[in-house]
Amino acid sequence: MATEKEKFIENLKRRTKKLATDVILFCDTLKNSRATPVITYQLIKSATSVGANYRAACRGRSKAEFFSKICIVVEEADESEYWLEVIDETNLSNDHKELSRLLIEANEISRIMTKAKSSAYIKKPVNSNK
Repeated sequence: MATEKEKFIENLKRRTKKLATDVILFCDTLKNSRATPVITYQLIKSATSVGANYRAACRGRSKAEFFSKICIVVEEADESEYWLEVIDETNLSNDHKELSRLLIEANEISRIMTKAKSSAYIKKPVNSNK
């Protein structure tokens, strides 16, 4: 029987992978412009990196390795949110409902991962030699 923590981790793995696949599909619906290939490339890179690095963090061999990977996850989730905001502000999407849903999901994942990062932060001992 899986613990609540294990269930939470597996759910988050599913959510981060779904964010990646949903972003890939969403990018195929964007309006064609000179900026679209650049924006979709950056967004797909960051959104797929969220799930990949979260999975790597879960397999971390130490707290320091987990912390290092979760820091990347936070950065990539925030970057994904940024590119989605750019799409919104430049009206590159006709699917405002899906764009809004992806923005909410990227923000929620970003907040969850930021909390995990804060919880995992390893304080270095203060050198007491004087």
